[in-house]
This record gives sequence, C-alpha cells and structure tokens, in this order.
Amino acid sequence: MPIFHYKGYKRDGSPVAGTIEADGLPDALSAIRGQEIFAREVREHLSGGKRWLPSRNHAALLPPLTRQLSTLLAAGVPLMDALRSLSEEHKGFWKGLLVDVRERVSGGASFSRALEGYPRIFPEFYRTMVAAGEQSGTLDKILDRLADFLERQSGVRAKVRTALIYPAFMAGVGFMVLSFLFAFVIPKIVRIFESSKSALPLATQVLICLSNLFVHYWWVVAVAALSCAAGAREMRKKRRGLIDAVKLRLPGNLVQSLYYARFSRTLGFLLEGGLPLLRALELSAKAVGNVVLEGRINGAARRIAEGARLSSSLEGFPPVLLQLIATGEKGGRLAVVLDKAADSYEEEFGRRVQQALSLLEPAMILLMGLAVGFIVLAVLLPMFQLNQLVK
Repeated sequence: MPIFHYKGYKRDGSPVAGTIEADGLPDALSAIRGQEIFAREVREHLSGGKRWLPSRNHAALLPPLTRQLSTLLAAGVPLMDALRSLSEEHKGFWKGLLVDVRERVSGGASFSRALEGYPRIFPEFYRTMVAAGEQSGTLDKILDRLADFLERQSGVRAKVRTALIYPAFMAGVGFMVLSFLFAFVIPKIVRIFESSKSALPLATQVLICLSNLFVHYWWVVAVAALSCAAGAREMRKKRRGLIDAVKLRLPGNLVQSLYYARFSRTLGFLLEGGLPLLRALELSAKAVGNVVLEGRINGAARRIAEGARLSSSLEGFPPVLLQLIATGEKGGRLAVVLDKAADSYEEEFGRRVQQALSLLEPAMILLMGLAVGFIVLAVLLPMFQLNQLVK
C-alpha cells in the first residue's frame, strides 16, 4: 500500500505534518479529512533506497528493528504481517522504508531481494545472511544472530565515540579560551608595551603577532583551517592506502586491535551462519575498514581457492590469531574460535582505550599549561624590564 506525506492545518489553525497509508491519492485525502485536518500539500512517497540519504540515527535503529522482526517471526507471525506491524510502529524514514519493502515482498520478491533497494541501511553481509536464512527456513534465527552481531558492533563503535569525546571537548574548550584571550584580553595589555620604545622580549613580540593575527586576520585563520580540513579529507580519499598502512604501524596496538576484532567477529559470524569460507572472507574484507587488511584478506581468499589453508594464507596478521585459526581449522570449530578471538581483541581494545585516555588527560592539561605559561611569561617579561628602567 503506498504511503503519502502530508502537510496541513488542524481546526484550531495549528500546523501539522505526517504520513499516512492509502490505496491512492483520493483515499489519502479522505483519510486526512477524517482526522479533521485541512491538507495543504499531499505527495506520494517515492520508493527506492538510492534516493534516500539516511543519517547515522537511521542506521542506529537497525539492531533493534532486526531484533523485533526476529521476535515476531519466531512467534509464528507471517513476514507480511510482521512488516506491517513494524511499519505501523515506526514513523518517518523507517515507516516509508518498511512499507516499500513490504510492497516489494507482496509483489513476489524475496525479503533479501527487497532489501537490496536500501544498500546504505542493509549492508551486503546483512542481505546475504537473510538470503541464507530464507533458503534454509531459519530466517528468525538468522535475524536473531544478526541482531546480536549488530549490537556488538554498535557497542564497539560506541567505545570509539566515547574515546573521542573527551579530547575533542578539551581541544574545543582550549581553542575557544585561547581565541578569547588573543582577540579581546591580550590586545588591551600589549598596547602598553607597544607604546614603549624599549626593545621587547621575543616571547612578547610573538604574543603581539598572534594577537594581531586573531584580531585583524581572523579570516585567514578560518580559511587556513577549512583548507587543512578539505586537504585532509581529499588526501584520505586519494591516499587511503598509505593512511591505512600508517594506522597499522601506530604504536600501542590500539587501532590494530579494533581491526582484528572486527575481522574475527564478522568472519566467525558469517561462517556460523552457513556461508562458504570464500564468500565469508569476501564480505569480511569489506567490513574490516582498512584497505591494506582488505587486500591481504582478498589475497588469502585467492590462495585458499588454490588449495591453501586459512591460517597459512593470512599474511601480516598476528601470530596468536593465526595460531587460533589453525587450531579452529584442525578441530572443525573455526567459527567458535574466531568468536572467542573477537572477544579477546575487543577486551584488549577497551583496555588500550582506557590507557590512552589516562595518558591523554595529563598531556592535554600540560599542553594548556604551557600555552597559559607562555602568555603569562610574555606579559610579565616586559613589565620586569619597565621596572628596571624606572629604578
């Protein structure tokens, strides 16, 4: 059933907007009038996932939505009724998406094929696992596993965001404080020194130059900052291989632990879902998030296709992980071993994040202290000189 977006006014004159399902535009208008709403604009929702630009908040709803759908199917609710119930519960983006998916399924498409219209929301591994569940008749169990997997991935991403909040906050506060000092406080102080004919210390001269830069040439600072940001983004696109290679060589093994946890979790999950090893490796390579590791995993897949074992094909991976994979291959428990390896790497990632934060806090305090100390020194030195001249 098509979905329509409308804007209008209630009887008291207050504006209102929403969505409604109807067989056609006349039915939609009748339903809107039945709600005592004067419709100013009514338009049909244009289906097709490629026209959508989902935000992170939209993607964050995928794990609970998958859990709800799994629960409904496990309780014996038919897929069409489950999709209808979910579309009635949600609003906005997800309501339109679920209605469109339900229409495609009612038109004869499989559930996995219906999800292909929304690749930004449903990744390739998600659609592949759904297709495997449809073929084996275990869609509810596959969706339950998908929900567990997505929730764990969301937990890891939450750790990364939490780790970045504090330094970003400190850097922002420090920049605003220093900008206020250079733009409003320091200019009033340095006027005293500029009127003096005596030679100023180097620190005071640097302070005056910085103050003049912030007051008279602030637009240069803004343009330079935007240019650096744009240059860094462009470099990330063109030199991603180089940047990802540097990430793998960073000290502390922080980023590496995240990549290995992501690879182990995804590969173990796909193998547990019944996917062939080569297909699982292909999807895991795309999900790892590092083009260097992606190339190594794809190279391992080619060697496995020629008859090699996984443990001997993964070049550049940690020896401990390779030993665990070899043990899992010998015992026929590769998916279970990979899942345990992912748990270990995620715990290691959490510990290293805490260690990095414990070191970052005093480092940022020290940096702010040095900046404030420089300003105080630059202000006091000429005062001492003036005091000596007076004597």
